Amino acid sequence: MNGRNLGEKLNFHLRRVYSYLLRMGATHQDAEDIIQETAYKFLIYIESMEIKKIESWLFRVAINLYYDFYRKQTNRRTILMMFEIQELFDDFSPEIAVIQKDHSNEIHKILNELKPVHKQLLILKYSTGLKIDEIAALLEMKQGTIKTTLHRARQAFIEIYRRKKDDSE
Repeated sequence: MNGRNLGEKLNFHLRRVYSYLLRMGATHQDAEDIIQETAYKFLIYIESMEIKKIESWLFRVAINLYYDFYRKQTNRRTILMMFEIQELFDDFSPEIAVIQKDHSNEIHKILNELKPVHKQLLILKYSTGLKIDEIAALLEMKQGTIKTTLHRARQAFIEIYRRKKDDSE
């Protein structure tokens, strides 16, 4: 198969994968990023794959990238959205003040359900903006321990947040 035919075939399959990613819930920009990464990986591994299996390979790579991307983004977005709500608003109005107060109350309720060490680490990291090494020095703990415990704290926070969200719906 010559380069032109392969390019057309690749383009055709990538459009189908792109459409699938959109249906899975990816934004246009995220889907484009995932497609670009998938095409890049295809070009790297082109020599080791069978031509007949290109489409299934492209789908599998794109889906894995989608899951990886959203797993990382979901954790970051949830925590950042909850702790940095003020940065989402440029203008201040009474409506925004009420929304901020509601979010603040929700955050505090969730934090109070966490283990004390988890609550402490989340506040140090996201409210005060300390870096991992600064938290480790402050609490006289190893950085690796701080990272692990902070990860567990984020996971617990997200789990409680989702449970409360599901209960309210």
